[in-house]
Amino acid sequence: MAGLATSSAEMDLDRPNIEEYLTGESIREAPKKLHLRDLLDISPMLEEAAGAIVDDSFTRCFKSNPSEPWNWNIYLFPLWCLGVGFRYGILFPFRVIILVAGWIVFFAAFSLVHFLLGELNKWKREIERKLVVMICSVFVASWTAVIKYHGPRPSMRPQQVFVANHTSMIDFIILEQMTAFAVIMQKHPGWVGFIQKIIVASLGCIWFNRTEAEDREIVARKLREHIQGVDSNPLLIFPEGTCVNNHYTVMFKKGAFELDCAVCPVAIKYNKIFVDAFWNSKKQSFTMHLVQLMTSWAVVCDVWYLEPQYIRPGETPIEFAERVQDMISVRAGLKKVPWDGYLKYFRPSPKLIERKQQIFAESVLQRLEEK
Repeated sequence: MAGLATSSAEMDLDRPNIEEYLTGESIREAPKKLHLRDLLDISPMLEEAAGAIVDDSFTRCFKSNPSEPWNWNIYLFPLWCLGVGFRYGILFPFRVIILVAGWIVFFAAFSLVHFLLGELNKWKREIERKLVVMICSVFVASWTAVIKYHGPRPSMRPQQVFVANHTSMIDFIILEQMTAFAVIMQKHPGWVGFIQKIIVASLGCIWFNRTEAEDREIVARKLREHIQGVDSNPLLIFPEGTCVNNHYTVMFKKGAFELDCAVCPVAIKYNKIFVDAFWNSKKQSFTMHLVQLMTSWAVVCDVWYLEPQYIRPGETPIEFAERVQDMISVRAGLKKVPWDGYLKYFRPSPKLIERKQQIFAESVLQRLEEK
C-alpha cells in the first residue's frame, strides 16, 4: 500500500492545481461575455502561468533524480565509508583493467580484419560484427551489469525495425551485446565520434546531425534502403530523439513508423537501487558518465522484446507511434508525456509563440460566440 501511495504522489506532481493560479471567487464567477481584446490583454499572464506549468512538467523528464542517502546515522555511516573505499579503491581499478584489456584485444583484432581483408570478403563483415558484440560485452562487464532479457531474441530479416525508449547511450551497448544492431544515432565529437566513424559504422549504422535540415531526407532514404537488405543487421531506432530520465517517455518521432514494415518495440527499465543510468548530456560528458557507472556497485536493468506491430488500416504514422509508445511505457512502468524531446535543444521563437497565442485566442472567442 505504501508503494501505491508513493506512485500516486508522484503522478500528482504533474497535475497543476488551478487554485494556485486563480482565486476561489474568480473560479466561481464566469464572465457573461468575453471579447477578443480581453483575451489578448490577459495573454501575457496566461503565457507566464502556462509556461511555468509546462516548463516544470517538461524539465522533469530530463532531470536526474538523486537517490536518497542511507548513511544518516552513526551505525550506517562507517558501512557507507567502507563501501565507498571498496568501490573506488578495488572495484574501479579492477574494472578499468578489464576495459583496457578488452580494448587492446579488440583493436588488435579489428585492425587486422578491417585493413587486411578486402571489402568484398564475405568473412570481414561477420568477424567485425562479432568483435563489436564482444567489446560491448566488455563494457557491460566493466559495470558489473545485471541484465535480464525477456522475450525472443531479435532475428536478422528484412522489413523490420526495432524501436526503444532512450535513457543513455549505454542503451545501445546493452542491446548490442545481445544482437548486432545497426543504429541511427546523433553524431558525437571526441573519442565517441571516432568509434562511430571507424568501428560502429561497420554495422551499417546511420548518423545524423540535428542542426542540418538536409540530414532528414538523407536519413529517410537510407532507412528505406537498409530495411530492404536481406543481409542487413537489424535496425534499431530511439524515436524519442534524446535521453529521458527513465521515469517518462516523451513523444515518439514518426520516421520509424512511416517505413511500411514491422515495428518491434523494445522496453528498457533501469533499477536505480545501485546507480541512476540516465545520461544528462548537457551537464555531463559521456566519459564522466562511464566513470559514474564504473564506480557504482552495478547497473541493473530489464529489457523486454515485445510483439511486432503493424500499422492498422486507417491509422496514421503519428497514431501508430503513439500506440507503440503506450506499449513501451506500460511494459517498462514509465509515464507517457506529450512533449517533443527536441525542445530540450531548441525553443520556438517569440514571434511564433505570439502568433500561436493570437490564433488560440481567436478560436476560443469563436467557440464562445457559437455557444
